[in-house]
Amino acid sequence: MKVVIAPDSFKESLSATEAAHAIRTGFSAIFPHAEFVLVPIADGGEGTVAALVRALGGEYRLERVSDPLGRPVDAQYGVAPDGVALIEVAAASGLACLTPAERNPLTASSRGTGELMLAALDAGLRRFVIGLGGSATNDAGQGILCALGARFLDENGHDIAPGGASLRTVTRVDVSRLDKRLRECVIELACDVDNPLCGETGASAIFGPQKGATSDHVSVLDDALNHFAKVLERDLSVPPGLAAIPGGGAAGGIGATLNAVLGARLRAGADIIAEASRLDDAIDGASLVITGEGRVDSQTVRGKAPAAVARIARQKGVPVIALGGSIGESGSDDELLYGAGIHAVFGAVRAPCTIENALRHAHQNLQASARNIAAAIRIGQTLS
Repeated sequence: MKVVIAPDSFKESLSATEAAHAIRTGFSAIFPHAEFVLVPIADGGEGTVAALVRALGGEYRLERVSDPLGRPVDAQYGVAPDGVALIEVAAASGLACLTPAERNPLTASSRGTGELMLAALDAGLRRFVIGLGGSATNDAGQGILCALGARFLDENGHDIAPGGASLRTVTRVDVSRLDKRLRECVIELACDVDNPLCGETGASAIFGPQKGATSDHVSVLDDALNHFAKVLERDLSVPPGLAAIPGGGAAGGIGATLNAVLGARLRAGADIIAEASRLDDAIDGASLVITGEGRVDSQTVRGKAPAAVARIARQKGVPVIALGGSIGESGSDDELLYGAGIHAVFGAVRAPCTIENALRHAHQNLQASARNIAAAIRIGQTLS
């Protein structure tokens, strides 16, 4: 029996590689002689650079940049053998850079990601893959573009403050001092979602709460993004509809803005990484595929890694099991997941507990769940 194990990271607890090893350990307790093929993947969020460097080769480089609150932080990016800069927003502008108490998308800035891009430009790199998941920001990439030379001015001609809330005070966008080397660049944005910039399924409404936004903050942030999009369309002659493009809401609106200002191409990050990792070849001849991520729910089918894994497996007629640190509500979430080619969904947490305990015991929980899934498969084989 060949089992392909292709999980994403479990946010704030396990890397994709750690998750894959935990699943294999649990599964091999029941099927010690199975062939296990581990393909840790990502979809644009945490682990994107690691997945691409692992798949393509290359090296890591470390830079001192700004975290979402403007404090110095050491963040790494990757360089592929063919000279592509591999950057993830999560490295300098991610949730993991902040404690839960520090999270505030009203003021958090993506400037550190722009500083990583500057470092890559200084190193002579002109092609970029930028993973957009895991951000702590909702500033539509304003911080990135400020680091690259753009200015966002209020009615008095002053630079606006960092953060998502201040976008509602923008009256003019000035890109005349934008780093000229960007004109030579090809930028691909690895999106982990297909949500638009604004609205009920936009960046603020769907992802704002996990970044620390209250319901009142969500309204402020969504209005600010809507206003910002209109100013960009007016000042930069961007075609109407920026607020609605699929994937524009990735990383708090970075997707939409870098597409509009830098001509960056939006693409599903899971597809980029699946291709680089040759996941299609790995699944050939498999009996089962196991995937997973920190939470498996209706959002999973909107660009997350397990959905991409399931799509490839379905094309080959291979069943897929998804494991989540937590799982969505039964009913509509289940139907969406089943419709995406995931045959069964299991939660790794065995009993009600605090988030802190779930994160602390993620490895043991995931290993135990994988072992129980394998045992159920073994029982099914016996019954048949």
